[in-house]
Amino acid sequence: MILTRRFLPYFITQCLGALNDNVYKNVLLLLVTFSQIESLPLDVNLFVNLAAGLFILPFFLFSAHAGLIADNIDKAALIQRLKLLEVIIMCCGAAAIITQSYLLMLVLLFLMGTQSAFFGPVKYSLLPMVLADVELVRGNAWVEMGTFISILIGTIAAGLIVASDHANTLAAITVLVLACIGYASSLFIPAVPLGFVPKKLRFTPFSGTVASIKKVRKTHSVWMAVIAISWFWFLGATYLTQFPNFAKMHLHAGATVVSLLLALFSIGIAVGSFLCDRLSFKQVELGILPFGLLGLSLFGIDLYFAVPVNIPTFTYTASSFIAELKHYRLMFDLFMVGVSGGLFIVPLYAFIQSRTKEGQCAQAIAANNIMNALFMVVAAICAILFLGPLGGSILSLFLMLAFANLVVGLFLFIKLPELRLRFITYLLARFIHPLSVSQGSVIPKDGSALLVGTSECAKDLLLIQSLSVRPICFLARETNEQGFLSKLLMSSANWISIEPCRLNAGEESGRINSQSLFQAVKNGELIYVSQRDFNEFSSDIEALMVTQPRVSISLNSLAQSVEGRSSVSRRIHVVLTALNQQNMPLQND
Repeated sequence: MILTRRFLPYFITQCLGALNDNVYKNVLLLLVTFSQIESLPLDVNLFVNLAAGLFILPFFLFSAHAGLIADNIDKAALIQRLKLLEVIIMCCGAAAIITQSYLLMLVLLFLMGTQSAFFGPVKYSLLPMVLADVELVRGNAWVEMGTFISILIGTIAAGLIVASDHANTLAAITVLVLACIGYASSLFIPAVPLGFVPKKLRFTPFSGTVASIKKVRKTHSVWMAVIAISWFWFLGATYLTQFPNFAKMHLHAGATVVSLLLALFSIGIAVGSFLCDRLSFKQVELGILPFGLLGLSLFGIDLYFAVPVNIPTFTYTASSFIAELKHYRLMFDLFMVGVSGGLFIVPLYAFIQSRTKEGQCAQAIAANNIMNALFMVVAAICAILFLGPLGGSILSLFLMLAFANLVVGLFLFIKLPELRLRFITYLLARFIHPLSVSQGSVIPKDGSALLVGTSECAKDLLLIQSLSVRPICFLARETNEQGFLSKLLMSSANWISIEPCRLNAGEESGRINSQSLFQAVKNGELIYVSQRDFNEFSSDIEALMVTQPRVSISLNSLAQSVEGRSSVSRRIHVVLTALNQQNMPLQND
């Protein structure tokens, strides 16, 4: 996938964009901080905070409109226009750096933020249009890896540029060359034509922002994913912002150690992103998200205790810091916080892309970007209050983040039942009862379908849910099972009840809630019913699902032989068979 034309030019383009953003922004901040811009009329601290605000402001103003544009235009053409705009901005940026025009640099930083605000929605909404479903998680993993490695390289490169003898000239050439290469690579992105007539758009920054968020909130699961991603950026922004002072105050370390900490964190996120591809088994899998949540808290808490108590009298460099074994636990914790972050964020982006309708993905990503920006601003305010009036330390702030993450995890488990369900089904199907599946592509990826199987117990129904990334609605009778799995299934999955009723002869039967079944079919949901209930209520079910695809599901425990003795393996073989309307197996051509 990575070397195909549908992905590689796009990947190079987005990486160069993130790299150039960070080179330009950090060069500007470093030049100002080290007073290489003469006659600065503003206080240095005010200038730095103003620069940060100007870069993030466009995400509030333009993200909603950017999402609408990205959903109503050829995405490849939009990327090419945005990269051409970047070249123009960087031409002016190069001139501003050479002439040391601080005012022009600030204006251009705002324009770079605007370009990034328009690029974000199209960057993520392009992936589900050019990648197959089995490639979506891998594509997002590469994007997250590329983004954070680019941030790392851009930050380090900016420091090296400013430290050189010809900083202004080298910085000007670098940002201009990166912009030009990015534009050139964008020209190789294949066209992505729309499958519908585009809408007429109006630019309404404030009402558009509110409307964008309201639209995403209509789909509860997508909104929860947006909140979760925004929380990650709250965490990430706090860690990245505090690294310099953390190294100086708690580690007695210099700038090279700050770069080391940033490298460990960024590389960790890249590793975690790639682990997602392996652990998700080529499907959009929310079940791995709790591992990331747990890791963020556990390693964040251990980071607090890993910081050495005794502060040396000298300042550590990267080499002297690495040379002491007492720092390895701290470095490992920070690396694993990054790995956990990668495991946390990649499934969420893939989830949003897979759950939004065609023509609305970019708008969902735009709403996500707005919330990300809001959470990062709140993170900065919280850090200022905690470290200022409340008198907390940076190390205590990191500990508070780790405990707050546990609260957020609990919130997500409560408010997003599908997360609970996917986590348990993931553990069941991957570790406790590994599944081997024949005809894995039989279950439809969209639209309603009828799934018929012999299984009725909670454990088997959870295993059946693991066969599809889409939620399955279970058509079943009320159960008297009181086990953990039964309670989890009843509280987390969608149900259509078969209500008990008594016949004249005293025999007990049941009655399907036809209105609920009709609504589920109308909503395009997958419906599972046991063979026993299907035989009893076939006329009612077929009346509502006469045109829907049908799939037979059979779970079979595999026999194994150990030292001449037969036993039942934990592994379960699943047979999926597509059926016709007469419930006979379809013949393959």
